[in-house]
Amino acid sequence: MKKAGKRASDKARSQRVFGHPSGRTKTQFRVGLYARVSTHDQQTIPLQTRALREYATRRGWTIALQVKEIGSGAIRRERRETLLEAARRRDIDVVLVWRLDRWGRSVTDLLATLQELEHLGVGFVSLTEALDLTTPAGRAMAGLLAVFAEFEREILRERVRAGLAQARQNGQRLGRPVTAALHADQVRKLYRAGLSKAEIARRLEIGRTSVRRILGERIRP
Repeated sequence: MKKAGKRASDKARSQRVFGHPSGRTKTQFRVGLYARVSTHDQQTIPLQTRALREYATRRGWTIALQVKEIGSGAIRRERRETLLEAARRRDIDVVLVWRLDRWGRSVTDLLATLQELEHLGVGFVSLTEALDLTTPAGRAMAGLLAVFAEFEREILRERVRAGLAQARQNGQRLGRPVTAALHADQVRKLYRAGLSKAEIARRLEIGRTSVRRILGERIRP
């Protein structure tokens, strides 16, 4: 009886495709399309969207949402967030993108979003790399991204450590600059001479807050 129950449980899991219940077939999948270009490369948007729509049609998927984003990779991808919100509401079953670097800002960012989609039971397909996380083989490939993400983080940490070590060797002072504190004596001298705090800040090119902080200290005789 116990083995029969286990077989039934295993069968139920095998009938799920990337978190989707077997009640929804592949031809019923609702897909969200995501196309993104840089500000100087807007002419490729029609190429991306046409290829994405043709692929979705071949798979028999229903296009529920189409997102186009234009901007630098350093800028937060707000339109991508629209697609993720749709996934969180379970309004789409698959996310389809032109290329991985169109979707993720970095390996770490890419992995984080893919893990969220997996948790939500939403598939992910990258057309150019032929990465299809709705298949077992695709999910196995996605596991490698975790290795690459950790590799990327370690490289960044090593660069930071190397930069700090080099700065110390060159005698550079680490931490926040102390520009305002270097003017402390001048601030007090000008204040005794009758200048206002605003005028002192203007002359010394420091912030008024710094002037007030310095004058809050005991003025030397």
